[in-house]
Amino acid sequence: MKKLAEFSRNLKKDFKPKITNPRKLVSCWSEKDVFHNKTIDAFVIIFRTRGCSWALNSGCSMCGYFNDSSWSKVSDDDILAQFGIAMEKYDGERFVKIFNSGSFLDDGEVSQNVRKKILEQLYKKADKVSVESRPEFVTNQKLTEIKNIVGLKTFEIGIGLETADDFIREYCINKGFTFNDYKKAVDIVKKHGFSLKTYVLIKPPFISEKKTIKDAVKTVKKIRDFTDVISFNPCNVQRNTIVEFLWRKREYRPPWLFSIVEILKESKKIVNNVLLKCDISGGGNIRGPHNCKSCDKNYLKAISDFSLNQNVDVFNNLNCGCKEKWLDQLDLEELSFSSLTNMYG
Repeated sequence: MKKLAEFSRNLKKDFKPKITNPRKLVSCWSEKDVFHNKTIDAFVIIFRTRGCSWALNSGCSMCGYFNDSSWSKVSDDDILAQFGIAMEKYDGERFVKIFNSGSFLDDGEVSQNVRKKILEQLYKKADKVSVESRPEFVTNQKLTEIKNIVGLKTFEIGIGLETADDFIREYCINKGFTFNDYKKAVDIVKKHGFSLKTYVLIKPPFISEKKTIKDAVKTVKKIRDFTDVISFNPCNVQRNTIVEFLWRKREYRPPWLFSIVEILKESKKIVNNVLLKCDISGGGNIRGPHNCKSCDKNYLKAISDFSLNQNVDVFNNLNCGCKEKWLDQLDLEELSFSSLTNMYG
């Protein structure tokens, strides 16, 4: 793991952010999501912060979100100025999702004062706010402070577990925490009556297509009883990452959309009231999850529809001749020690 962390760190040694203005918001927009089993409009805010503390230390093998970070101090006033820009476009959506390429609960990234002001302002209109955090920043003190703001409304914390397998998380992803660390954070989240979203990564580097299907389904079985939402994140090729290094050497291929559909169908069989979601970045492109140009669009739409309606029937009429290539890869990659990872584009 130390070598993987060192390699990840070295890939960033010459990195310089393209945008250095700490008052410039990364982005904000409105999109569809699910709240209380209904499809509604959700407002998304992506703040530009100092960056994820783990990324500054070494970073996960697949994560390039630090490319949108400032990598230098961003003051409280700077983040609140970004928030002001977002609020000019906010149209009273009941569901607001906050991202900051790191941990919203990390005081070194978003201070207690800023968290308080942002949440107080949002909960004047919103009924649910969703944030993300690494487990080490999920503490009783912080959640007690947030509970005083949220009251009886919904507050969701997303944690990037990625996999229930500690070996894969450490030696393929370099995540920097264990399954037990995640469980401790889960207990704190539930103690305060908050909602939990767990991110599961599809196809980390060094893992075959067939194994990632098995690992994702195994992870769902292990977490289904204490998470409210499982959000599958199919890996894409982001800049300045280990995944990109391997991809350029043709030693990594983003997951097939067929694999994602298989994971969603199998996961739906084993969960009860857990909401399954799959947000695909770069879908249909060579750097993102894809099948072939003929069927990518249909599969991506079906996956998006499933995330909103939870109905596996959306996959029933999908098919394409390229599926034989996917099946060949599942059969042959184990025999070839995964050297077929980029055989089919």
